[in-house]
Amino acid sequence: MTGPDRPRRRPLIERLGMAAIALVLALLFGAVAVAAFSGGEPFLGVMGAIGCLMTLWVGALTLVRG
Repeated sequence: MTGPDRPRRRPLIERLGMAAIALVLALLFGAVAVAAFSGGEPFLGVMGAIGCLMTLWVGALTLVRG
C-alpha cells in the first residue's frame, strides 16, 4: 500500500506573484495601523498591525514552502 501523493510545489513565478500580492496587502494593513494610531484609535491600530504582520508571515511562507 502506498501513501498519499504529495502535492507538487507551485512554480516559482506563481509563488513570487502571490508573495507580491501579500506584500501589497501588508502595506495596506500597515497604512491602516499608522492612520489609526495617529487618529487616536489604539484598538484599530493594533488590529491593523497584527494584520500586517500575519500577512507578511503568510507571504514569506508562500515563498519558502511553496
